[in-house]
Amino acid sequence: MKTALFPGSFDPVTKAHVDIVKRSVGLFDKVYIGIGANSTKPGFLSIEKREQMLRAVFDTEPKIHIVAYEGLTVDFCKSIGAAYMIRGIRTVSDFEYEKAIAQMNHSLAPDIESIFIVSKPGYSSISSTIVREILRYNGDVTQFIPKEALAYL
Repeated sequence: MKTALFPGSFDPVTKAHVDIVKRSVGLFDKVYIGIGANSTKPGFLSIEKREQMLRAVFDTEPKIHIVAYEGLTVDFCKSIGAAYMIRGIRTVSDFEYEKAIAQMNHSLAPDIESIFIVSKPGYSSISSTIVREILRYNGDVTQFIPKEALAYL
């Protein structure tokens, strides 16, 4: 069974995240969406709220499992039996950043492969960071967030 982890903060989940997940479901038997708890910065939304949002978005997809985790992502991959880590790439700078992380992860866990999925052009400018900034100033984020997640904002 091919199992993958798509790790991230999903703070909040965006249409770009959804696109990457939907495109990866056909590649794997099981896809975990791992909500990583970042010890260096507090989240905009609680982990519980992010988990609820993701469940609402993906509740009809039996291959997808939503789970929160702490610690090294490669250790979490091992704990769930994931041999693949999915990462979305929007820009060249994303690639450079993700490549460095993938190389470090490979040093820590050579049996876990990083899989890069390039975002569709229409999603390349969408990031959770930008969406959070729009939300902070009461802007309209409906074009960036899946409709199932809007109720959780």
